[in-house]
Amino acid sequence: MFFQDLVRMTKPRIIAELLVTTAAAMVVAARGLPALNVVGSTLLGGALCAGAAATYNQLFDRDIDLVMQRTRSRPLPAARLRVPVAFWWGIVLLVLSVLVLGFGVSWLAAGLASTGFVIYVGVYTLWLKRRSTQNIVIGGAAGAIPPMVGWVAGAGHLDIAALVLFMVIFIWTPPHFWALALVRKHDYARAGVPMLPVVQGDAVTRRHIFVYSLALVTASLVLIPVNGMGWIYSAASILLGLVFVYRAWQLLRAKDTNSAWRLYKYSITYLTLVFAAMVVDTVLPVLGN
Repeated sequence: MFFQDLVRMTKPRIIAELLVTTAAAMVVAARGLPALNVVGSTLLGGALCAGAAATYNQLFDRDIDLVMQRTRSRPLPAARLRVPVAFWWGIVLLVLSVLVLGFGVSWLAAGLASTGFVIYVGVYTLWLKRRSTQNIVIGGAAGAIPPMVGWVAGAGHLDIAALVLFMVIFIWTPPHFWALALVRKHDYARAGVPMLPVVQGDAVTRRHIFVYSLALVTASLVLIPVNGMGWIYSAASILLGLVFVYRAWQLLRAKDTNSAWRLYKYSITYLTLVFAAMVVDTVLPVLGN
């Protein structure tokens, strides 16, 4: 149980989602698969850094997690792990991450990942989460950094296309979490977390989600001319984006938690398939040659 709880502290499901965007960006940047040692170091280092960030997020938010129904069974609020153990576990993960990325990929990759850690733990968890309705907007930058790490691993540098990928996830994050916040509004209110629906109400949140959904589709289409994407990505980004906008429109009109939950679940599918389409669009021409 002890080792299982250490793993739970890293939020493996979220790590998996982050690695999808990292791996996809790496393949697109390299126009194929980079050297296996680079791939392994990138994914391992990214997983370790994300795990460290998740650990410290739960360490500092253990009082909130104890109040919220969906988080009270986590290792720290449930008293299955002690605070010093979680603290040192996070340190180990972070140090290993920097070493793996620095020596296995590049120090630019290590620096980017570390920046993501600082944003998530320092800016989001310690500063904004309990103070601002824009917590997830600004804090969402942390989740947008993994594809930049992947891009550096694949191309060796950053360019405009990497920034477009950053913007796609940066814009995707608010509607994703606001949809969840609409469903869990009373949980957030009880914990004193000023999520947008708690402070400004459901109607304002639904309108924000719809506007962000339009911006998200626009950002995803920018990658087509910037990186010379083909018809597979173009078609996928348009179709998946239209479904996203349609679900956001349904939420705007229906005004119920079922619509919010459906959008939340679809947003995960959307991001996964859009990044998968990038990979297929990039790899197929290479295989054809």
